[in-house]
Amino acid sequence: MKKKREFQSSELVKVFAKIHGFEDKLLAFEVKDYLETYLDSSLFEEIISVNIHRKVLEIKIASPLLKNDFRLRKTFFLNKFQQEFGENHIADLQIL
Repeated sequence: MKKKREFQSSELVKVFAKIHGFEDKLLAFEVKDYLETYLDSSLFEEIISVNIHRKVLEIKIASPLLKNDFRLRKTFFLNKFQQEFGENHIADLQIL
């Protein structure tokens, strides 16, 4: 259970991000945190960056094998991210 102070601070960050147009960047950080819990630590280290640009989630991966795995399972990961973060925030997934 979140403490009241933690809840208020996270809401404050969301409001600040909305005012200054950082909502996509904040969502990208949330996706990266989700990937860190979902993937093994050695696999997570291969992820270079996670960005969102015009509702397209862009994940840059260093390892060719992991990149290929993500590309093969693109619809699976896209559906997983849409369930977790909402279809209105993520429309497509690009593996770079």
